[in-house]
Amino acid sequence: MQPDKFYYDNKTVRNFAIATIVWGIIGMTVGLLIATQLYSPSMNLGNQYTTYGRIRPLHTNAVIFAFVGNAIFMGVYYSLQRLLKARMFSDVLSKIHFWGWQLIIISAVITLPLGFSTSHEYAELEWPIDIAITIIWVVFGINMFGTILKRREKHLYVAIWFYIATFVTVAVLHIVNSFELPVSIFKSYYLFAGVQDALVQWWYGHNAVAFFLTTPYLGMMYYFLPKMANRPIYSYRLSILHFWALIFIYIWAGPHHLLYSSLPGWAQSLGVAFSIMLIAPSWGGMINGLLTLRGAWDKVRDDVTLKFMVVALTAYGMATFEGPMLSLKSVNAIAHFTDWIVAHVHVGALGWNGFLTFGVLYWLIPRIYKTTLYSKKLASFHFWIGTLGILFYAIPLYWAGFTQGLMWKEFTPEGLLKYANFLETVTRIIPMYIMRSIGGGFYLIGVIVMAYNLVRTMTTGKLVSNEAAEALPLVKENEPREFWHRKIERKPMVLLVLSLVVILIGGMVEMLPTLFISSNVPTIASVKPYTPLELQGRDLYIKEGCVGCHTQTIRPFRSETERYGEYSKAGEFVYDHPFLWGSKRTGPDLQREGGKYSNAWHYNHLMDPRTMSPGSIMPNYDWLIDQKLDTTTTAVKIRAMQTFGVPYPNGYAAIANKDLDLQAKAISANLAIDKIKVSSDREIIAIIAYLQRLGTDIKNKPSK
Repeated sequence: MQPDKFYYDNKTVRNFAIATIVWGIIGMTVGLLIATQLYSPSMNLGNQYTTYGRIRPLHTNAVIFAFVGNAIFMGVYYSLQRLLKARMFSDVLSKIHFWGWQLIIISAVITLPLGFSTSHEYAELEWPIDIAITIIWVVFGINMFGTILKRREKHLYVAIWFYIATFVTVAVLHIVNSFELPVSIFKSYYLFAGVQDALVQWWYGHNAVAFFLTTPYLGMMYYFLPKMANRPIYSYRLSILHFWALIFIYIWAGPHHLLYSSLPGWAQSLGVAFSIMLIAPSWGGMINGLLTLRGAWDKVRDDVTLKFMVVALTAYGMATFEGPMLSLKSVNAIAHFTDWIVAHVHVGALGWNGFLTFGVLYWLIPRIYKTTLYSKKLASFHFWIGTLGILFYAIPLYWAGFTQGLMWKEFTPEGLLKYANFLETVTRIIPMYIMRSIGGGFYLIGVIVMAYNLVRTMTTGKLVSNEAAEALPLVKENEPREFWHRKIERKPMVLLVLSLVVILIGGMVEMLPTLFISSNVPTIASVKPYTPLELQGRDLYIKEGCVGCHTQTIRPFRSETERYGEYSKAGEFVYDHPFLWGSKRTGPDLQREGGKYSNAWHYNHLMDPRTMSPGSIMPNYDWLIDQKLDTTTTAVKIRAMQTFGVPYPNGYAAIANKDLDLQAKAISANLAIDKIKVSSDREIIAIIAYLQRLGTDIKNKPSK
């Protein structure tokens, strides 16, 4: 039998590699900017488009979906062709995938600074972009499965199992988390509210980390690490156990982001239990990778690509041990909402995703350009300054997190909060924020050096766009008796369906009772819908990204009820589309903000926070006084809420702006008493209305 002759597509791989480098530099530069904003408010640059609240989601989307996303596609397109002995299914689909993904990223770069945000973490992009993501993801899936079906290799290697699980799970996560009702081209409301929306979001958010930042990278590790070391993977059977246990257990762990919240206790407990179990398969993957290098440590010492891989696997092991530990309620009580979580996330992002990407880039680019790396010394410099960057980033933030968590909870011998002024717990950790930005700067310098090194490498070689290859065609034959899993590896559609079933079990057990059994979210008779002005103000609050710094959920700890008031109840959030519980307290919780301060205080605080709170790191929001509130959307927003079952009277949408105008004029008149002249049709009036409403629907026990 004569072998088939064909060509691997390296041009698409090269394109994704260049996009990875470019978007990595952009995303990390934005990250460095927001790091400086946390100790120098002037770095918000005095305009609404570069405030921390607007560009923080730009940073997270850029590093997750632009930097890591392009790196995933680079690794998949390179390894899949060689593992299957086949060119990608369609060159046209490859081009559509590449350019479609870049256009999605560019749309995020434009819309997020403009304030078009859903507020769901890692899913802030509005509904038209969500549709585009779905289309491009389907294009990727068709291209991947088309290649698998025309393969010349009988069995699917472990890396491909992870690619298949990534595709199917990300599709399910994205679709379920995107159940939205559009009210305009740039605005939508999530179908679920309050507790239900929180569960869906963190089922998505946690598993976006699992199935976008973890499983495809494990697939890349299983392919590239043995290639770099020129050794087989340590254990085939361990890879089987690793794969199935990981994708089954990971999907259950999302509720550990909602401990001590008003989520039903049974769901929280499930999240904790499965988070602890997650250590075993996660460390199984790390051990399989590190033991592949057993006996090859001399090569690790001399090969910078392997150094990146070793640190990446170590960071993966650290992050996947720390995550379950943070899900323990006693640890979570101190760590949650603090910078400890930020440090934990970045050990994974900078160490696992970043370093593995760099190792693959240094190994892959010289091969597709048929040359050698321009400078091993520059690559080694990148490794060491990047490692220092991770240490300078993470260690100060761990210290800051411990400091915050303990200061928030400390009482005097007389039984009073020792640090009753929340701002004192922020100013105390400013030096740690400065150190963090230095670490981020080191890391970014390393990436820039890598970009220079790889560009020089490209210029010394020539891209082999179509790399010649040959392999025997796949011939059907009677299969001998063999290990049961080997049979599954020959059947990609069976692997796809089994992966789907495995990930759906946990999701359905967790979500269906909370979403569709009403007794899990008891109502409170005194909780009423937002007025039209408050609803508009809430949307402005989302637009400005306030949820990035302020939470709206009070946990049932004495330290929190003394500081903020009565702990949060599930029934308080039944009209919140979306929920706004937040995940970080850079500022105090706002759940009981209503009535705490006068309208004049809120006005001055928004115009210049330091006049009301000396030392505050919050940016100014002075444009809110200049911008006129858009009331043309009020009616459609009220009708959208009625669609969700919010009990506005029939026909209320038609007269909602009359009520809005009356409430706005009342606030404007109240401000005038304090000699503050502001027109009732300004955005700042709506934000004040929303803030004054927060937490006023239930009787609040006074702080002692």
